[in-house]
Amino acid sequence: MDIQLKKKHPVVKYKYYILAGLAVTALIIYLSKSMGGPSKLRYDAENLQIVEVKHDKFMEYIDLEGIAQPKMTIKVNSLESGTVDSIVAEEGSMLKQGDIIMILKNNELQRTINDERDELDKKKVSHEEKLLQMERRSSELRRSMLKTEYDLERLNKQYVLDREEYQMGIKSKAELDVASDEFNFQQKNTIMLLNELKSDSLMNLIQSSLMESDMQREEKRYMHSRERLDNLIIRAPINGQLSFISAIYGEKIGAGANIGEQKVIDDLKINTKVSEYYIDRVAIGLTATVTYLNKKYLLKITKLNPEIKDRMFEIDLVFIGETPDNIRIGKSYRIQIELGQPEDALIIEKGSFYQNTGGQWIFKLDKSGNKAIRTNITVGRQNPGQYEVLEGLSAGDKVIVSGYTSFGDAQELVLK
Repeated sequence: MDIQLKKKHPVVKYKYYILAGLAVTALIIYLSKSMGGPSKLRYDAENLQIVEVKHDKFMEYIDLEGIAQPKMTIKVNSLESGTVDSIVAEEGSMLKQGDIIMILKNNELQRTINDERDELDKKKVSHEEKLLQMERRSSELRRSMLKTEYDLERLNKQYVLDREEYQMGIKSKAELDVASDEFNFQQKNTIMLLNELKSDSLMNLIQSSLMESDMQREEKRYMHSRERLDNLIIRAPINGQLSFISAIYGEKIGAGANIGEQKVIDDLKINTKVSEYYIDRVAIGLTATVTYLNKKYLLKITKLNPEIKDRMFEIDLVFIGETPDNIRIGKSYRIQIELGQPEDALIIEKGSFYQNTGGQWIFKLDKSGNKAIRTNITVGRQNPGQYEVLEGLSAGDKVIVSGYTSFGDAQELVLK
């Protein structure tokens, strides 16, 4: 007879599996609770930059590097075409206005000037000949006038004598009429010659003036040509340094070609580039300082180019009053452009932590100094050496401002 076996309860049958599951669940809960708190990281305090939060004067300024440049650069151009015959001045030499830089040669221009000089000499000779002709004609007219006046006086006397003789009955009425006609004719002829002499004198005066003006024009044209010859000598337009020459011996130079540059180095400016972030805050007249050999020199902005290139714009500054003794073209200087007046503020020193946090949080040490906890902050204005803290910190707090790259996602640092 078969014996019927009694079935086991499921709990009894799978009790080992259930116990194992409970153990795993308990372990998971334990681990979850253990990891649910803030992540910690142990770090050597000697490798950190720790600063104190302070109430201090905050000055908003920009720290830039500027390059000393000449205030004015003059292009040296050739006024006349020609071939480079000699180069007198060397690059970098100091020149005074009028000093010779280069001499050109132009044979065609020289021939043209020689021809114009010969033509001017011919016109001078012709001018003198015409003056002599005019003087000869005037002399002949004066001589004719003198003879006519003499004949008129003689006829006048003869007419008076003939009239007396006619009254005395010595001469007839016909003879008196002949003498009267001759006298009247000579009188009219004298008046005509006198008018002709006056007209001739006036014409001579006008013609002489026109001839003189014509000669002056010819002389001016010749002198202008001579000036073209003088322009073959290229001279320094100002006092300054000849920065470079772009011509060689034998080279053909056209009129108006640039052959070099001259710079005024007695008075220099500082040129620099500023981030477009400050375009609305930087203006002409704003002051700045340069510290050189532990001495500050005052400058002001005189030129601002609002064109943005590579997220930067250019400005020029000039020294106000004293300038550094050894300032040279191309030398660089650190410039601080002030954007306002000093104000009381809660500040911390600048550090590379900002690159990791964007100024939204920082590691602040607790009172013991053995632990640093991630703390939310709000950063306001900044200058090259300081941040203004608006929220999250108090004066006397100590914070870590060195880089946070090696901290990962740690919320708390245990310092050792």
